Amino acid sequence: MNTNKKIRWGIIGCGNVTEKKSGPAFNKVPNSELVAVMRRDSVKLKDYAQRHHVPLTFTNASDLIHCDQVDAVYIATPPHLHAKYAIEAMKAGKPAYVEKPMAATLEECVEMNQVSMETGVPLFVAYYRRALPGFLKVKSLIESGEIGKPMRVYVELFQHHSSEKYSEELPWRVIPEMAGAGLFYDLGSHTLDYLVYLFGPILKVGGRAENVRKLHEAEERVHGAFCFENGVEGEGRWMFDANYEDFSDKIVITCERGEIHMSTFQFTPIQIVKDGKVVETMDYPRPEHVQQNLIQTVVSALLGEGNCPSTGMSAMNTNWAMWSMVKQYYTDKK
Repeated sequence: MNTNKKIRWGIIGCGNVTEKKSGPAFNKVPNSELVAVMRRDSVKLKDYAQRHHVPLTFTNASDLIHCDQVDAVYIATPPHLHAKYAIEAMKAGKPAYVEKPMAATLEECVEMNQVSMETGVPLFVAYYRRALPGFLKVKSLIESGEIGKPMRVYVELFQHHSSEKYSEELPWRVIPEMAGAGLFYDLGSHTLDYLVYLFGPILKVGGRAENVRKLHEAEERVHGAFCFENGVEGEGRWMFDANYEDFSDKIVITCERGEIHMSTFQFTPIQIVKDGKVVETMDYPRPEHVQQNLIQTVVSALLGEGNCPSTGMSAMNTNWAMWSMVKQYYTDKK
């Protein structure tokens, strides 16, 4: 790694997630710089590099990984390629920061962590809610004991996905071979990982999944029950074929002396509820670049000036929990 106390980043897979959520943040974080991007489509690659002022471009991932001007690699491909590129990067001595979910399979997560331990090269995962102010505020509320010990958590995410979206080419998020499962892996992972951050690893899981519309092979509904290390019991319902009017995005944490109401994706105001009444409301709007705070912790960790709360070891538990909920569905399909 270079010695000028600046981390020079390369991105593999500069798609939509990198346009605003993450890409610009690599230049806005102190001691960080985006110097290279890779995409197979040379026309889209050139367009991205010009718009984001990135000097180096590659159509081959290995060329970016082994470029002497790149210190660390951000992997923003579909999940089925996370392990391949992260492992190659770590074996080349380059820290890897991968999109979520960590990988398409639990076995790939295990292999990625094993390579990280064997090489001593860090591995981070983009569960950025672990570094956002509103989500950190909820963590501090729980740890302070202000509304008593947490006992239960309920999660609900209902989204509408019309059949028109699947009338032509299927998006990778509903192709299990690429995504690991369906939209549950893409979206449900955010909530589950955040809850792991609050309550510790998930130790027990039960669940079922189904696909009613049969527009693709992936599950569209998941119902899970889980228990965390600290004894908190959880229930989650995810539905990606709901009616428009049934849209829902909520997390309800029940404590001894009240509840915390919040959302995963909508950035609605956080509410403290006691005896059925809202007694406090806290507003934490969506930041311009939602990954910036977490990227800052990654850069600090790489410079030996801090720690990142989202690593390959913490992220693997989320993959295990999700697979435990959908495993029977995919086993039955074989």
